[in-house]
This record gives sequence, structure tokens and C-alpha cells, in this order.
Amino acid sequence: MKTTLRITTVLVTVFAALFFVGWRDKKVETFHSYQEIQEFQMMQEILPDWENELFAGSGKCNGCHGHDVQGIGSITESGWDVNVVNHWRSTIMANSAKDPFWRAKVTHEVAVNPSHQLELEDKCTSCHAPFGHFNAKLLGAEHYSFAEMLEDPLAMDGVSCGACHQQDPDSAGNFFSGELHFVMDTIFGPYGGGKDEPVIVGQPMTSFVGFEPVYGEHITKSETCAGCHTLITNTADLEGNATGDTFVEQATYHEWLNSVYAIEGGNEAQECQGCHFPRISDPVIISANYSWLELRTPFGLHYMVGGNTFMLQMFKENIDLLGLSATEAQFDTTIAHSMQILQQQTAELTVVNEGQEGDIMPFKVHILNKAGHKFPSGYPARRAFVEFIATDASGNELFRSGELQSDYEVNGQDATYEPHYDVITSEDQVQIYEQVLGDVNGNVTTVLERAHHHLKDNRLVPKGFTSTHFAYDTTEVAGLALGDLNFNIEEGEEGSGTDEITYMVPLNGYEGEVNVEVKLWYQSSPPKWNEEMFSFSTPQIDLFKELYLAQGAAPVLIKEAEATATAVGVEEILATKWEVYPNPLIGNTLRLSRNNSKGDASVTLYDMNGRLVSEQIMRGERGKVMVMGVGAYVLVVKEGDDTQIFKVLRIE
Repeated sequence: MKTTLRITTVLVTVFAALFFVGWRDKKVETFHSYQEIQEFQMMQEILPDWENELFAGSGKCNGCHGHDVQGIGSITESGWDVNVVNHWRSTIMANSAKDPFWRAKVTHEVAVNPSHQLELEDKCTSCHAPFGHFNAKLLGAEHYSFAEMLEDPLAMDGVSCGACHQQDPDSAGNFFSGELHFVMDTIFGPYGGGKDEPVIVGQPMTSFVGFEPVYGEHITKSETCAGCHTLITNTADLEGNATGDTFVEQATYHEWLNSVYAIEGGNEAQECQGCHFPRISDPVIISANYSWLELRTPFGLHYMVGGNTFMLQMFKENIDLLGLSATEAQFDTTIAHSMQILQQQTAELTVVNEGQEGDIMPFKVHILNKAGHKFPSGYPARRAFVEFIATDASGNELFRSGELQSDYEVNGQDATYEPHYDVITSEDQVQIYEQVLGDVNGNVTTVLERAHHHLKDNRLVPKGFTSTHFAYDTTEVAGLALGDLNFNIEEGEEGSGTDEITYMVPLNGYEGEVNVEVKLWYQSSPPKWNEEMFSFSTPQIDLFKELYLAQGAAPVLIKEAEATATAVGVEEILATKWEVYPNPLIGNTLRLSRNNSKGDASVTLYDMNGRLVSEQIMRGERGKVMVMGVGAYVLVVKEGDDTQIFKVLRIE
């Protein structure tokens, strides 16, 4: 059997070589217009069509795996053109080296620590410009700089074909933070691994591009994504000195590991490619010019979409300025696919009324994270927030939390950062799911090299996520979400991938219909994150700031839900009324008072890192809490089933 297969392989390969040589000299007639052919050739020329010692540019791949003017390759039976190059060229991956935000952020880091420029640029180009970076390392370079990248067309090809398809199968999933390993002169693909599959016809690629196509099981596994999508950085203090500590800047791959989707053989097992490279069952000839090739199925669409429609829109509006190879129509397509994954595959949202407590009407908002990692995931600027609006029967507003302002900031958020909430009682409280980075002094920073620990990480975790998983140290929750029994917990069990927030809507004597609208928003580049960077001036920062201010930072609506309830009058307000004073606090004695005491109340004080400061039981209608340090605190008061949260600020 093996001998027969070997002979068949040789015959097919020889036939392919003869056919390929014959085709090279043959004039191919097509039914495409001159204009179509001219546009196709122009787009080909934009992509780099040459090689360095390790990689070949996307222009080399485009000849066979791009748009086929003959309508043979990468076309489904229904006529759908699924060629990988056109899908790829309008993605964040394809334009990673030209991304104006990334360039601005790298120069921001260098401006903060100029003596670290070589190391910073070298690390950042490993994932954003791998063709230039790793070829330079192959040739013995210690560092690879921005200046070299800008002069290197292959580096400017971004995360191009070989960045994934040349990855060493033995290293995938074992190295992170841009430490990638490649195999020379070899292209790994998803076909040819099964005994009943057609053999791989490698002669054309081997002869004219110099790469041998072979089967690689890892190419459809999440491990191929791991090298760049878990990034651990070294921490520097405010003087730029290395502390010896490390910080997890992003860990999308490890978040996936700590989920139900990574359980091999499980009912919900799903690789990263399952969402970001969705497969179709339509049989496809995967190369142009060879109509005799066997059809392949399934076929992975190279959409490579995530959630960053903000940057895709910036690309679309500045194609010539940024030197991009995709068209506006192609960016529109990628934006549409991104919106689909954001709005249909990211979250579920519900809201229900929980009766009426005196003059207060509680509503519970329930959010389920459907993504295979935290939401939001990736670069730490990204955040999601909940907008909650309650109106009366006439449309007059009773309560609003999470209102977006005209400057694209969220009304009510703290100047430092907003804590996580289980119960929201005031309009200046808003649920924001985000990472907040702390430096060595515990202050908020957006300088990645200064990041020492998380002051807050309450991003929605994926289903199956637990604090006992081996990857939890890389994916930990931080801040007040740690003490929230409704965060990733249902029926006392971890791993629900959910959060539940109770909104206490004040009725102020109103009787009648109460209408509630809840929206979950996602913002990939919020103004608050960029403030620190915009205080510096480099050509790259200035350019991004100009584009950013022109475009705006409008968030994307992920999900929305509605509920209606009826408020009835009450003879007496039975709910306990608490007062916390003075606030802001001068001195160290914070006083509490309440009416309608229903018994003992637990009073707990946390700092803004979510660390317990003090806890006590309050009996009677008055009490006090000692606050010893200057700064912001969160006071949680529980009386029976009633929980109220207060933000406290001691100023001296």
C-alpha cells in the first residue's frame, strides 16, 4: 500500500512539473476585461514580490493564492471568491507594521525611557514586523530597529503568510512574547495529513517560490497563535531601572487555555481558528492556474478578524497616507466581518426586574461572555462598559449609568479608575470591564514598560475559567471583582463566564410603568488611555493624534436588552437610608448613619487595589470607620439582602 502511494505521489508530482513548465509559456486567454486585469496587476505590484534569507513576501504568494482572473483558483461552486490574499490584505495582521497607533505607542515608550530604544523597538517588531526582525536575527543582528523596518519592504508586509505558515511545529505553544521559531524553505498547511486525502502537489511552489508545502497539524491549532498573543514584559521603575519583575501585558492564548474551549475532546472544544479563520465545507481548488488540482475541503477563510473596527476604519480612511495595499471595499468587508463576530459571537445580555423595595426598583443585568478568551482581550487599552437607562411611561429619565459623553468618555468614571461593582446605586457609578495597570508605586500608568501589577482586571472571563487552573497566574482577576460572588460564579460554582450587576433605580415617589434599556459597549482606543501618550510629541504620536481626533473614538454596540416593570406607591419607605460623611474626608474618622435599622450590618473597607483594609459589624443607627491613609477607598455596607457601595476619598 505504501509503495503504491509513493508511486502515485511521484507520478502526480512529475505530471505537475511538466504541466507547470508547459503552462509558463502558454498564453492564457480570459474573459476578464482589460480594466479588471489592470487593477489586479496593480494590486499585485503593491505587495512585495521578493525574498530575504528566511521569508517570501505576500506578492510571491499572491500569484497562486490571490485573486484568479481565470476564475479557477479559490472559487467556490457558487462563484464566491475566497482567495486568502484579498481577505488577509485588509486585516490588522496584514497592516501591523503600518499601524499608526502601534508606531505612536512604541515611540511613547522610547520617549519615556530613551536609553531602552534598541530593546523596545526590537521586542515590538518581533510580532509587528516579523519578516524583517527574524531575518535580521538569522543574519546575526542583536537588535532590529524602527529605522531598519521602515526601509525594509518585507518587514512592512506585516504579519504575512510565512509568519504563521513557517512556524516550527515543535515550538508552537511553547514560546511566548514574540519569541517565534521558523523552518526555512517550508510552508506548513492543513492538507495532506489524512491517509484518504489527495497528495500534496508541491512542485510549482518548490520550483518557483523555493518553499516545500507540507502538512502541519499545528497550523489549525491555537498554539500557532500563542507566540504573539501572550506577551510578558519586563518591569522598569520610574527612573528606568529594571526591577527584575515581569508583567503580563496580554494573554489571549492563556485565557483560551483557561476555558472550556481548550478541553480536548470536550463538547465545546474550539480552537482560535474556529472563530478567526471560520471554515467552509465548499470544495475549493486552492491555487490559481491549475484547474486539474484536487478540490480541498474544509477551507479556512482568512478573515483574521478581532474586535478592532476602530483601527480598521482609520486604515480605510487613510489608505494613501499610510501606504496600504487594500481597497476601501476590502476594508469595508473586513469591518463587516468584525462587526459580525462582535455582535453575534461575543456576549449575551439580559435584564430582569427584581420587584420593588420601597421607593427603589432593582434590575439585574446578566452578561455572558461567549468569546474563547476574556472580553475585552489583547492590548490593555481596550474596555467594555454597560449603559443602563430607566425611564418613566412618558420617556422621562429616572436613572442613567454609563452615559457616553461627546468626548467619547464615560460619564461618572473616577479620575483614576472606576472600581468594579456588584450593586450600582448612583449615577456616578458605572460598570467598566478593563485592565488598569499599576507602576511600582501603585499609581495608574499606561507606559507598558512601567507596568508592575494589575490594579484592576475585571474583564469578563470565558466559560470554564477558574482560579485553580495552571494558567491562572497569567490570567488572574484583580480588584473588587475578586470579592464579587456574581462574577464568574453561578450556583456557587466557578466557571460560568458571567457577571451580574444589580441596578437600584430610585423612584422618588413615581408610580407607573418603568422602562429599562441596557447596552453593552466596546471601545478599543478610549481617550483616557491615550491621555498620557498625547502629552508627548513625536512624529508618530502627532500623526496618530491628528487621525484620532479627526475620526473620534466612538464605541461599538455589542448587545442590548430591554425590560419593563410597574412601580406602585408605598405608604412608608421601608428601605434603609445610609449616610456616609464627611466625604471627601479630612482626618481619619469616617462616620455612618442609617434610619429604619433592620439589625446588624457588616461594614467593609477596601483600597482601590481591592485589598481588604478593615471590616466590622455595625449595631444601632450610627457608627464610624477609621481610614488611615490618604487616597481613594470603597466602602461596602451589607444589611441582610441589601448591599450598598460608597466611594470614599481621604484628602488629608
